[in-house]
Amino acid sequence: MTALVRLRLAGFLRTGRALAPLLAGLVALGTLYGGGRAQPAEAYGVSAVVLFPVLAWQTKILLDVEPDVQRRLAQVTVGVARERAAGLLAAGVAALLTVAVALVFPWLVGGVTGPVDPGDRSVPAGLALGLWAHLLVVPAAVALGALASRASVGGAGYGVAVLALGGVGAVVLGLNGSVAPWLAPPIMATARTAAGDAAALTLLALTVWALAWSAAVVGGYLWRRRARG
Repeated sequence: MTALVRLRLAGFLRTGRALAPLLAGLVALGTLYGGGRAQPAEAYGVSAVVLFPVLAWQTKILLDVEPDVQRRLAQVTVGVARERAAGLLAAGVAALLTVAVALVFPWLVGGVTGPVDPGDRSVPAGLALGLWAHLLVVPAAVALGALASRASVGGAGYGVAVLALGGVGAVVLGLNGSVAPWLAPPIMATARTAAGDAAALTLLALTVWALAWSAAVVGGYLWRRRARG
């Protein structure tokens, strides 16, 4: 399965399809940080929200690179379960690489503030919260992108609709006072927590929420794959 993960990542990179989501992410982050400098926790919390649709789109592109015939051959070679797991793992690795770029980018463009004095612990704490916020977005974005992939929904139009509904729904349903916040991953709640009082219990609850939502969407993706054969 490791070889299949490497094959899909290589195809994603060599075909040049990795450039579009990367450039889109950099443009979005450049616009975000162009408004002025902010504390790391606040900046990274918003950055995670901005990256969510980009990572979901990136996942869809990566999974759609492989031709259908090649995907069926992979199922015969390594088995259905391993073939599907390899796609999700490859998308996860690609998402983590994009997150690494997003974590470094604001320091290169002066979008975050550094420590005021050597004893200031707000920056290390902000970096830890920012890393947590971005890692929390990865499984949810990979799950949404997989659900929108060609192998799951078939036509490109359906895939775009799934991405649009998932991206917009995550923001709208994540607003304060939402009637059904559990229908969306907690990316907005994560941004608010990173910018405010990040209690340990709150961090744990949001982590469980994000993982449960991602597991449910991945379950939908696997069901769609099984239904489509």
